[in-house]
Amino acid sequence: MFRRVKAFDQAAPANYVAGLGRGAIGFTTRSDIGPARPDDPVDMLGAMGRGRGTAPPPMPPGGLMMGGMPIGMPGGGRGSGTAGVGGFGRETDESGDRGDYSETNYDEFSGYTGAGLFNDTPYDQDDAEADDIYAKIDERMDSKRKRRREMKQLEDIKKARRERPKISDQFADLKTTLSTVSDAEWEAIPDIGDHSLRYKQQRRAEIYTPVPDSLLDARAQTTNTVVGTDTPSGLASTVGGMTSSFTGLAEARGAVLSLKLDKMSDSISGQTVVDPKGYLTDLNSLKITSDAEVGDIKKARLLMRSVTLTNPKHAPGWIAAARLEEVAGKLVQARSIIASGCEACPTNEDVWLEAARLQTPENAKKILATAVRHVPTSTKVWLAAAKLEGSDEATKLVLRRALEFIPGAVAIWKAVIELEDADGARLMLGRAVECVPESVDMWLALARLETYDHAKRTLNRARTTIPTDPTIWIAAAKLEEANGKGANVDKIIQAALRSLSRNDVVIDRNTWLQEAEACELAGAPLTCAALVRQTLNLGVEDEDRKRTWMDDAETFTARSAFATAKAIYAHALETFPAKKSIWLRAVALEKQINTPDSKAHAMALLVASIAACPHCELLWLMAAKEAWLQGSVEDARSILRKAFSANPNSEEIWLAAVKLEWENNEIARARALLAKARSVAPTARVWMKSVLLERETARGEAEEDLLKSGMANYKTFDKLYMMAGQFYEDHEQWEAARQAYRDGIAACPKSVPLWRLSSRLEEKLQGATKARSVLEVARLRNPKNDLLWLEAIRLEGRHANVKGQENLLAKALQDCPDSGLLLAASIDMAPRTQKKRVSLEALKKKDNDPSVCLSVAKLFWHERKITKARKWLERTVQLNPDFGDGWATYYAFELKDGNESQRSSVLERCVQAEPRHGELWCAISKQTAYRKKPTRELLKLVVASLPVLQQDA
Repeated sequence: MFRRVKAFDQAAPANYVAGLGRGAIGFTTRSDIGPARPDDPVDMLGAMGRGRGTAPPPMPPGGLMMGGMPIGMPGGGRGSGTAGVGGFGRETDESGDRGDYSETNYDEFSGYTGAGLFNDTPYDQDDAEADDIYAKIDERMDSKRKRRREMKQLEDIKKARRERPKISDQFADLKTTLSTVSDAEWEAIPDIGDHSLRYKQQRRAEIYTPVPDSLLDARAQTTNTVVGTDTPSGLASTVGGMTSSFTGLAEARGAVLSLKLDKMSDSISGQTVVDPKGYLTDLNSLKITSDAEVGDIKKARLLMRSVTLTNPKHAPGWIAAARLEEVAGKLVQARSIIASGCEACPTNEDVWLEAARLQTPENAKKILATAVRHVPTSTKVWLAAAKLEGSDEATKLVLRRALEFIPGAVAIWKAVIELEDADGARLMLGRAVECVPESVDMWLALARLETYDHAKRTLNRARTTIPTDPTIWIAAAKLEEANGKGANVDKIIQAALRSLSRNDVVIDRNTWLQEAEACELAGAPLTCAALVRQTLNLGVEDEDRKRTWMDDAETFTARSAFATAKAIYAHALETFPAKKSIWLRAVALEKQINTPDSKAHAMALLVASIAACPHCELLWLMAAKEAWLQGSVEDARSILRKAFSANPNSEEIWLAAVKLEWENNEIARARALLAKARSVAPTARVWMKSVLLERETARGEAEEDLLKSGMANYKTFDKLYMMAGQFYEDHEQWEAARQAYRDGIAACPKSVPLWRLSSRLEEKLQGATKARSVLEVARLRNPKNDLLWLEAIRLEGRHANVKGQENLLAKALQDCPDSGLLLAASIDMAPRTQKKRVSLEALKKKDNDPSVCLSVAKLFWHERKITKARKWLERTVQLNPDFGDGWATYYAFELKDGNESQRSSVLERCVQAEPRHGELWCAISKQTAYRKKPTRELLKLVVASLPVLQQDA
């Protein structure tokens, strides 16, 4: 028979670990073992009082971690007697210790509190002496830098209070005033209430439940909608019986439509009286009144009724009640209410005017006739009654009747004078100035209608009557100027300032300058100038006069008040005659006016300027040029001779004299002047002009001699080397040309034009390889130069090396990312499908460069976007008016896609700008054959050479 083995009654096998077969792992928690202890069982036991070196007790089967305890160790558990290892209580252990060995009572230095390292040691005299010594040391160390530390702490406290002051400090000044608050004021302070969060949290969101359809239907059956019609004729009617629904607006319009169609029956067979064009307008004029609006009107009606009953003498209440009924479409009730208001407030003019407004014109006349009996001194009532009259005679009768009651009403005087002719107005004004002597407008109007002598007497009477008004004095000055007595204008203005000062009138500088501008607009320039002269100094410090006056002149120039600006410049020149900047501004203003008189004034200013500033070369040159432009060559020569006397060594004056003779085909005189200049005032520019003169007259030997001597004397002037190379190229002396460029590059390695000319010569003689090497050396000598990169790119393009061209362009944009020339070239070279993208990238980098804007304009032109192309061309010439290529492309664009006025406008603006730069422009203008061509002809020559037109052809 099988007998069951009792496994739990037997001892565990050797090396048995409970749960190991099913993967269990023993673990403990901090609450089981207390604070961290040494892993050595000997140390652990030593900590429990057995001492280091005592052998550990034997372990039970299963080990310590599986719940077993060493033999001889007090049992630990969760009962009351677990004060040992893993225990939670504070029961007394074998040694009688009831200490707290929890983690919160553990200190790293002294162990458990109450069981410290020296707690069992007696405190003797030596310990007390040691503590005193240490205390004194601490006190001594603390006394060092005590004052500095206290000052720093005080400063930190003050800084913290400044940055973050206390609430009590912020309201300290307000607390001092609380002592003046009375008991009644304290009692009147309202209670703030309880707004704490706990009440807010108690509020719950409302719960909305869908309404059944039966309730909506019942509501629709019991609710009515008021529908009103507001037609353009001003009539209003009400249609009732319409029930509101979701389509109430459409139903209301349908009802009104049926009503109107019933009224508009045909008076003649086959002819309708409905206006088909105004039909939709009439429908739009319908006014739908909702239930809410009706309720608001009822509430407002009750409120207005309360106002008029409680205070019937309050006129605004009657007016508001009448307007409420008018808004509600009940005009009859509105008229009735305002009539009651007229009876309650018969002396209020606003009530009568409102009653007249609500009535028809005929009834309004009757109402206003009644009103003037109750308020005969109301100007508004009389003017409203006059407006209702149908003829001027009837209107004059009403206004004259009004003047019998209120002779001092200025508005009525003005209204009746406007209806009179000149003689009648003069008589009425004569009476008006007697009735209303304080009206300046009446005095001035009377003076304008009088003759000169009578006007003077009238203005003198006005000045005596109203001594504080400056407009009377200004009118007197205008009167003198209009009658040819300009000498009296300054005297009158001076007397005006003295009189106004005596009467304590504040004379404001800006106000008087505005009066000067008004005089200019009225055609009185002498009065304008007199006002400027007498008031320009008011309130301006001496050191600020020039700056302030120039700002004033620019302000008036911007507002096209040229006479006022001229007067300011004239006064400034009287005060500062040696300031050349003021002379230049005054001359520029005359040129801006651009009339025959202004040209004469400009010449007079320039003659006066060279007398005041004899050492200013620019003024001499401008004077000579102005005389030459006006066709007086002798005057120009005379001016330049005087300029030689004042500035004997001036290069600019010598060259101006040469240009004068050169432009007038006086070649011998020009050559003689240049020879004298080379001896008296030798400069590189004088040598260059001498070479140009000889080149134009085709004197090759003289040109070569001048070039050689010039290069010898001015070795760093690159233009002489360029001219020498061009001279030898024209004569096919290739080696000499090459040597000239090489010498120039050696002397002027930073001259980019010399490198470009040298590369082009090498390209012509030896091909692209040699030219490419020259440009590479040039880029090494002149890094980050966009002109050299552009020349290399075009070199590859001329030889159909598209890949090399693209590579060079990419490197160039990396080296010079903000170059407008390279960005424009990238737009021009991009494939058609990528031009827009490239142009956008270029504009992001450089949207204010004329070359980029020109390329964008050409892109729009090719795409036939005419408006955008014109806009970008306009932007190009505005950014740089000296850019000749932009003007040429703009004019070519208008020739092809613009009208005659646009072409002439661009042409005139180009002539006025006188461009001097641009690659294509300089290529044409610097040719000897075209050197003397005017800007108008040069523009047409450049247009003819544009690549755009050549491609179209």
